[in-house]
Amino acid sequence: MKRASQSIKSNERKDQILQALAGMLEHPQRIRVTVAALAAQLGVSESSLYRYFSNKSRMFEALIEFIERTLFVLINKILQEENCGAKRIENLLLLLLGFSQKNPGMTRLLIGDALVNENEHLQLRINQLHDRLEATLKQALRFAVNERQINASFDIAAQANLFMCFVIGRWYQFVKSEFRRDPLANWELQRLTLLPSELL
Repeated sequence: MKRASQSIKSNERKDQILQALAGMLEHPQRIRVTVAALAAQLGVSESSLYRYFSNKSRMFEALIEFIERTLFVLINKILQEENCGAKRIENLLLLLLGFSQKNPGMTRLLIGDALVNENEHLQLRINQLHDRLEATLKQALRFAVNERQINASFDIAAQANLFMCFVIGRWYQFVKSEFRRDPLANWELQRLTLLPSELL
């Protein structure tokens, strides 16, 4: 029982550290995140952080894992609950843009902005996440083809890539504008151009 209690406390402490890290990334001007600065933010010693994460790279990796888990729980919910192919696609795009809107610090990770000068394997993790998201959009487009909402000759791979480029571009503008450019701005107008006419 004591061990279970210690495990819960350890997980809570890890969550606090990751929340503080995400909070630091929300600073409009990019600031260099160091273990010393993170420890100061939490009011603890650097050595106490190393009890939970072996290094800063592992902290970033845990935050990327959190983003991935969160997104795919919501994505799976859309795929399971939405039976209309057109709405599936639109809801997936709205999810990716809305997540960014609510989580500016994590958007820095999603575009790799926070990973400059960090371990290169972290950027590979982000690239893999982008690939998974694009594959999910392909899956949603295939579903729309099967529903005959899109012509079978439609280039699914090209359209999924266009969606992903649009989303990443919106994330990028949000970060580079110091979070002033809303990722969802003008969505109602842009969807008319972005989504295949068969889906509108």
